[in-house]
This record gives sequence, structure tokens and C-alpha cells, in this order.
Amino acid sequence: MSDGPEYDIDFRENPEAYEIGRGEAGVFKIEPYKSELLPLWTIKTLEGAREAAEALYEQYERYKTADEFVGMDMVRKYLQMGWTRSLRYAKYPGGKKHDADGTEREPQQWYDEEKYEISQVYREVLDRVRDDEAYERRRSAWKRDG
Repeated sequence: MSDGPEYDIDFRENPEAYEIGRGEAGVFKIEPYKSELLPLWTIKTLEGAREAAEALYEQYERYKTADEFVGMDMVRKYLQMGWTRSLRYAKYPGGKKHDADGTEREPQQWYDEEKYEISQVYREVLDRVRDDEAYERRRSAWKRDG
């Protein structure tokens, strides 16, 4: 996916325009999924993250029932973002990997224990999605047919 006019697309109406992409690509751009999922997502507190991860998983189940692979994959991306971002905050004060001059900071294990716990909450739910046979089947078909 590249920045460009394709983000003016309603991906529910035009799912064929969706590319799986790497990692969390498109997480803040793919509509209407961004508007449905971003309000559910948080890494501020452990309790909030638990609620968010479960709410995202419930939304995943709704997309699966509706046979909306784009939504299913976008949930995967939000869960992955919860895992990776909270892990970054767990390792680096303020979540910053680099100093002001661009020098990479040395990770601290675990600088923020709560953020580490949050990362594990998201990782557990992310693994549930990745291991779901329906997701694996739809992802393979999407890559093959897309």
C-alpha cells in the first residue's frame, strides 16, 4: 500500500482494492475499518488494554461472520499495533527508541512493567486471530486471488 488516492476508497464497498501489506500498514487510513476499530484501541492502562483487546476480538468475530476479510485483517493489525507499541513503551522511557540527535537508545528490560503486561494481553489475542483457521484460509486465498 502506498499513500495515495486509494485511501479515498470505502474498503467495505470495494474490498478488492485492499492489499494486506506489511505489519500495521494502513491502520490509520483504511476506512470504514479505522473509524470502527481505532475507538476500541488503547494501551494506556492494563485494564483498558484488556477491554480493548477483547472488544477488538469481538469485532473480529463479527467481521468473520459477515465474511469481511478486510475487517478481519484490520483487527489483526490493531492487535499487532497494541502489542508492538506497548512493547516499545515497555523497553524505552516515553516509548522513544531514539534520542533527539537520532542515536538509538539502549532498550531497558523492562522499563515499564505495566506496558510489558499490556503487550502480552495484545499478543495473546493477536495469536488467537493468527491461529484462527478461518483467518488463515481467508488470508491465503486473498494473497492467491488478490
